[in-house]
Amino acid sequence: MSKRAVLEVIALGVEDAIAAQAGGADRLELVTDMAADGLSPDPAVVAAIRAAVTIDLRVMLRLSDGFAAGDVGRLTGTAAELRAAGADQFVLGFLDPEGDVDLAAVERVVDALDGCPWTFHRAIDRAADRDALRKRLSGLPGLDTFLTAGAATGVDEGLDTLTAEAAHTGTPGYEPRIMVGGGLRLEHVSKLRSAGIDAFHIGGAARPQGWTGPVCADAVGVWRGMLDGE
Repeated sequence: MSKRAVLEVIALGVEDAIAAQAGGADRLELVTDMAADGLSPDPAVVAAIRAAVTIDLRVMLRLSDGFAAGDVGRLTGTAAELRAAGADQFVLGFLDPEGDVDLAAVERVVDALDGCPWTFHRAIDRAADRDALRKRLSGLPGLDTFLTAGAATGVDEGLDTLTAEAAHTGTPGYEPRIMVGGGLRLEHVSKLRSAGIDAFHIGGAARPQGWTGPVCADAVGVWRGMLDGE
């Protein structure tokens, strides 16, 4: 429990980024269009956020709602544009129609990232077989995090899965860090921390006015305090 937990906050723009950093966030996930559950932001927005804050940024690589890769050529082009704008960490994840990882698409995009760290996002929560997905991705360059709620419906249903997966940390397919997000609430933190999980992701919880309002530094600070045991 003494190890400082990572707190990642979703940011849509510069105002969000500044507030999240002020509240104690360690990292931002940069997206646009939360109506589609988060798509790739404009490179100009990424550049402006990179100039405004000092904490790490993970930038979404996703061009449409759902978990199909779509046009992989466009994805790799988007990755190049975002890297030129200052992005050096990313978030991605693609499934095929059967719910298996679309490994060919993931590998092409990861190759375009040229070693940048990246998170496989909540596509894992829609996978037909979570364990098989993890093992097929094992060893891909840069993969250091799985963002997951443990279940498609959120942490309430996924809590037991998350703690079970945490017990496998370090084994094949379970080397990347577990970052919990998706319906995450403060009351979940104690059990997750006790299981050894040390990374947490919030979106709406940082926005008292909902997605139409900005990130609130004080709301982020409440999470920071909880994770730090205050």
